[in-house]
Amino acid sequence: MAKKILPSYPIEVTGSPELPLGMAPEVFLRDYWQKRPLLVRAAFPGFVSPISPEDLAGLACEEAALARVVLHDRKRDRWELRTGPFSEESFPKLPKQDWTLLVQDVDKWDMDIRALLDAFRFLPAWRLDDVMVSFAAPGGSVGAHVDQYDVFLLQAQGHRRWQIDARPGAPRDFRPDVELKLLSRFTPDHDWVLAPGDMLYLPPGVPHHGVAEDACLTFSVGMRAPSQAELMVDLAEELAAALPEEARYADPDLALPADPWEIDEAAFGRVRAALRDLQTLDEAALRRWFGRFITQYRAAGELGRPARPPRLDAIETELAAGARLLRHPHARHAWARNGKRACLHANGLSLPMGVAAARRLARADALEAADLAALDASGREAVESLVAAGHYQLVKPKRRR
Repeated sequence: MAKKILPSYPIEVTGSPELPLGMAPEVFLRDYWQKRPLLVRAAFPGFVSPISPEDLAGLACEEAALARVVLHDRKRDRWELRTGPFSEESFPKLPKQDWTLLVQDVDKWDMDIRALLDAFRFLPAWRLDDVMVSFAAPGGSVGAHVDQYDVFLLQAQGHRRWQIDARPGAPRDFRPDVELKLLSRFTPDHDWVLAPGDMLYLPPGVPHHGVAEDACLTFSVGMRAPSQAELMVDLAEELAAALPEEARYADPDLALPADPWEIDEAAFGRVRAALRDLQTLDEAALRRWFGRFITQYRAAGELGRPARPPRLDAIETELAAGARLLRHPHARHAWARNGKRACLHANGLSLPMGVAAARRLARADALEAADLAALDASGREAVESLVAAGHYQLVKPKRRR
């Protein structure tokens, strides 16, 4: 019997403007996505970072920014974690090496970085979480660790050495002596230095360690991957919120117990009856819940509601005069089919409408008069609700002097 030859998958390829992954997206999804790491040299050839280290430090001083600094005392192998927001005076006091500044959700603050997400539209948009930007002084690192989600690490400025352990069964136990979740053992089997435009893809659970060769910027495009526990808890909370206070464990059929301290079979039967909503959850309810859940912004970003939201007729009048509706960067939209119609899910809202309208509103960062006119009646009503909830802001055209 002939021995079966297993396919060989290269771990390093070269990209191009036409193929940033070094291959067709469907080939990447088939052979690499959540299966094996991939280094793409020149994924973004000639890449120039749209943000500077100084810009990132300024953003880390904002009250609403999610920022951290990780310092490593190399001599004593001690790690320190500091959380923002930071003061402008704190950065000049940092050492010349061995520290990293990390700022999450930079795509919510900088539209040029947000535009990078267009290169990842081969993935469901609702799976994309954020673009985290890190600046590392020479020697800066966050230690050897694992992520429980897919991540694309794009080198934006300077050079970073990445080491990974792609072997099955690599150790994943953590050090007990540090605040960060760092691996207690790490033995890499691949070692690369990435230059601007190079990109490393890592599926969940691959141990990796990045160290700055010089002062550098790295963009981390991370996926949203809720744990099963998180899904269960949120679903249970939603079902529980819909139950009346009087819906309780009850035993009108209670018989004399053989042993008062025993939880007997009849009691377990009543518990199963009390939890029947979990066991008989219908498909429509599951779809509505998951759409609301996955579009809620996990980092507690606030959508500012207008004090006096405009009515639909006023919105139509303003758009006809040249105004635009611009979507808030913290607004997450996705849509799902519901029979012959659809539902737009938006930061916990579920708005029924036609398929064409839901598709248009899910992807629209801006709406003009023609966009609103193309929606069905339910879609236009949804726009009024979205404006009232702070998802869109009405921006009037600038007047010429």
